[in-house]
Amino acid sequence: MPALKVNGHSHDIDGLEDAPLLFVLRNDLKLNGPKFGCGLAQCGACTVLVDGEPVRSCVTAAGVVVNQEITTLEGLGSIDKPGKLQQAFIAEQAMQCGYCVNGVIMRAKALLDQNPHPSEGEVRLALDGNLCRCGAHNRMVRAVLRAAAEA
Repeated sequence: MPALKVNGHSHDIDGLEDAPLLFVLRNDLKLNGPKFGCGLAQCGACTVLVDGEPVRSCVTAAGVVVNQEITTLEGLGSIDKPGKLQQAFIAEQAMQCGYCVNGVIMRAKALLDQNPHPSEGEVRLALDGNLCRCGAHNRMVRAVLRAAAEA
Protein backbone atom coordinates (compact mmCIF):
# COMPACT_ATOMS: atom_id res chain seq x y z
CA MET A 1 0.00 0.00 0.00
CA PRO A 2 1.60 3.35 -1.03
CA ALA A 3 2.25 5.87 1.70
CA LEU A 4 2.85 9.59 1.78
CA LYS A 5 5.30 10.85 4.38
CA VAL A 6 3.86 14.22 5.35
CA ASN A 7 5.27 16.35 8.15
CA GLY A 8 6.93 13.33 9.72
CA HIS A 9 3.88 11.05 9.58
CA SER A 10 3.05 8.25 7.15
CA HIS A 11 -0.39 8.18 5.49
CA ASP A 12 -1.78 5.41 3.27
CA ILE A 13 -3.03 6.72 -0.08
CA ASP A 14 -4.23 3.51 -1.69
CA GLY A 15 -6.31 4.42 -4.73
CA LEU A 16 -5.24 8.08 -4.68
CA GLU A 17 -1.96 7.75 -6.56
CA ASP A 18 -3.25 9.65 -9.62
CA ALA A 19 -4.93 12.41 -7.61
CA PRO A 20 -3.18 15.78 -7.42
CA LEU A 21 -1.06 15.95 -4.28
CA LEU A 22 -2.82 19.19 -3.33
CA PHE A 23 -6.21 17.46 -3.22
CA VAL A 24 -4.88 14.57 -1.14
CA LEU A 25 -3.25 16.99 1.32
CA ARG A 26 -6.31 19.21 1.68
CA ASN A 27 -9.21 16.78 1.29
CA ASP A 28 -7.87 13.54 2.70
CA LEU A 29 -5.26 14.72 5.22
CA LYS A 30 -7.09 17.96 6.17
CA LEU A 31 -3.97 20.12 5.78
CA ASN A 32 -5.09 23.59 4.78
CA GLY A 33 -1.73 25.33 4.35
CA PRO A 34 -1.38 24.60 0.62
CA LYS A 35 -4.02 26.51 -1.34
CA PHE A 36 -5.62 25.94 -4.73
CA GLY A 37 -4.82 29.07 -6.70
CA CYS A 38 -4.60 28.61 -10.44
CA GLY A 39 -4.34 24.83 -10.83
CA LEU A 40 -1.65 25.37 -13.49
CA ALA A 41 1.53 25.69 -11.38
CA GLN A 42 1.67 29.41 -12.15
CA CYS A 43 0.83 31.17 -8.85
CA GLY A 44 2.67 29.19 -6.16
CA ALA A 45 -0.14 29.08 -3.57
CA CYS A 46 0.02 25.26 -3.52
CA THR A 47 3.77 24.98 -2.93
CA VAL A 48 5.02 22.25 -0.59
CA LEU A 49 8.52 20.88 -0.06
CA VAL A 50 9.35 17.41 -1.35
CA ASP A 51 12.70 16.25 -0.01
CA GLY A 52 13.43 19.92 0.67
CA GLU A 53 12.64 21.18 -2.84
CA PRO A 54 9.65 23.41 -3.63
CA VAL A 55 7.00 21.59 -5.65
CA ARG A 56 3.68 22.85 -7.04
CA SER A 57 1.29 20.32 -5.53
CA CYS A 58 -1.61 21.22 -7.85
CA VAL A 59 0.13 19.54 -10.80
CA THR A 60 2.01 16.78 -8.97
CA ALA A 61 0.34 13.38 -8.71
CA ALA A 62 0.40 11.99 -5.18
CA GLY A 63 1.84 8.72 -6.49
CA VAL A 64 4.92 10.51 -7.82
CA VAL A 65 6.04 11.53 -4.33
CA VAL A 66 5.35 8.29 -2.47
CA ASN A 67 8.04 7.58 0.15
CA GLN A 68 9.54 11.06 -0.18
CA GLU A 69 9.53 13.58 2.67
CA ILE A 70 6.72 16.09 2.12
CA THR A 71 6.59 19.22 4.26
CA THR A 72 3.61 21.55 4.34
CA LEU A 73 3.16 24.85 6.15
CA GLU A 74 1.75 22.89 9.10
CA GLY A 75 5.08 21.07 9.37
CA LEU A 76 6.93 24.31 10.11
CA GLY A 77 5.00 25.21 13.26
CA SER A 78 1.59 25.54 14.84
CA ILE A 79 -0.76 28.28 15.98
CA ASP A 80 0.58 27.84 19.52
CA LYS A 81 4.21 27.57 18.47
CA PRO A 82 4.87 29.15 15.06
CA GLY A 83 8.13 28.32 13.33
CA LYS A 84 10.91 30.86 12.77
CA LEU A 85 9.66 31.92 9.34
CA GLN A 86 6.05 32.08 10.49
CA GLN A 87 7.09 34.29 13.43
CA ALA A 88 9.00 36.60 11.09
CA PHE A 89 6.01 36.92 8.76
CA ILE A 90 3.80 37.81 11.73
CA ALA A 91 6.30 40.33 13.07
CA GLU A 92 6.67 42.04 9.67
CA GLN A 93 2.91 41.86 8.96
CA ALA A 94 3.97 40.27 5.70
CA MET A 95 0.55 39.22 4.49
CA GLN A 96 -2.83 40.71 3.90
CA CYS A 97 -5.37 38.18 2.70
CA GLY A 98 -2.98 35.30 3.44
CA TYR A 99 -3.82 33.29 0.35
CA CYS A 100 -0.35 33.32 -1.19
CA VAL A 101 1.60 33.18 2.07
CA ASN A 102 1.77 29.36 2.16
CA GLY A 103 3.72 29.23 -1.07
CA VAL A 104 5.91 32.19 -0.16
CA ILE A 105 6.88 30.72 3.19
CA MET A 106 7.58 27.30 1.68
CA ARG A 107 9.82 28.85 -1.03
CA ALA A 108 11.54 30.91 1.66
CA LYS A 109 12.09 27.79 3.77
CA ALA A 110 13.75 26.03 0.82
CA LEU A 111 15.95 29.08 0.22
CA LEU A 112 17.02 29.42 3.86
CA ASP A 113 17.77 25.71 4.10
CA GLN A 114 20.14 26.05 1.14
CA ASN A 115 21.42 29.55 1.94
CA PRO A 116 20.93 30.56 5.60
CA HIS A 117 21.98 34.18 4.99
CA PRO A 118 20.74 35.27 1.55
CA SER A 119 21.00 38.77 0.18
CA GLU A 120 17.88 40.78 -0.54
CA GLY A 121 18.35 40.07 -4.24
CA GLU A 122 18.56 36.33 -3.61
CA VAL A 123 15.34 36.46 -1.57
CA ARG A 124 13.55 38.39 -4.30
CA LEU A 125 14.74 35.91 -6.93
CA ALA A 126 13.62 32.92 -4.85
CA LEU A 127 10.14 34.39 -4.30
CA ASP A 128 9.75 35.64 -7.87
CA GLY A 129 7.48 32.79 -8.97
CA ASN A 130 4.93 33.35 -6.21
CA LEU A 131 2.10 35.71 -7.06
CA CYS A 132 0.57 38.07 -4.49
CA ARG A 133 -2.27 40.33 -5.52
CA CYS A 134 -2.17 42.30 -2.25
CA GLY A 135 1.23 43.81 -2.99
CA ALA A 136 2.89 42.65 0.24
CA HIS A 137 6.11 41.60 -1.53
CA ASN A 138 8.39 44.09 0.24
CA ARG A 139 7.15 42.99 3.66
CA MET A 140 7.61 39.35 2.66
CA VAL A 141 11.22 40.02 1.66
CA ARG A 142 11.80 41.78 5.00
CA ALA A 143 10.28 38.81 6.83
CA VAL A 144 12.62 36.33 5.11
CA LEU A 145 15.62 38.54 5.82
CA ARG A 146 14.48 38.86 9.44
CA ALA A 147 14.22 35.08 9.81
CA ALA A 148 17.71 34.72 8.31
CA ALA A 149 19.14 37.33 10.69
CA GLU A 150 17.57 35.61 13.70
CA ALA A 151 19.02 32.21 12.77
